[in-house]
Amino acid sequence: MLFAPFYFPMLAFLVLFVFSYMRLLPVDYKLAILGVVYGFTVALPLLFTWGYRKINGLHRRQLSKREMRTMPYLIFIASYGCCLYCMIELHMPHFMISIMWGSLVLQVACALIHRWVHISTHSAAAGAMVGALMAFSFIFSFDPTWWLCLTLLIAGCVGSSRLILRQHRLREVNLGLLVGLLCGFFCILLL
Repeated sequence: MLFAPFYFPMLAFLVLFVFSYMRLLPVDYKLAILGVVYGFTVALPLLFTWGYRKINGLHRRQLSKREMRTMPYLIFIASYGCCLYCMIELHMPHFMISIMWGSLVLQVACALIHRWVHISTHSAAAGAMVGALMAFSFIFSFDPTWWLCLTLLIAGCVGSSRLILRQHRLREVNLGLLVGLLCGFFCILLL
């Protein structure tokens, strides 16, 4: 549950605030940013998805079916888009905004791909973390070896858990990882 897809933007901001020069920022500022990110990427989408399920009388397991996932994807995409808009309006640093761009692009890519092929969004989010780390290492010129090992280990654990829980097949996990890696890398590097 700790590495559910909607927690990855929050995790990315936590890592920035703890392990980069951004740890020097005032605590109030960091908490405000984390509150905005948490509210728009975790709390609101989960609340609206829960409301959608209750209104339509759906069980949680029913949302795992491909045809029932459209509305939750749209809820998450709208919420991530609102978070991105707020961050742009608050004039956040570019690399912080690029994290939200990457998260939003990944949500849209997974929603589009999911219409034809089942894809692991858990693996996609983990792959996006790996891709974002590689892109940040190019931008900030640092050696990401140990961080890359950690994020690859986490991505492997996430993918393995999806296989063990029989939620996905290997190709779905690999496709998610590849899509996430590409979205995370190119969105951070190019946007």
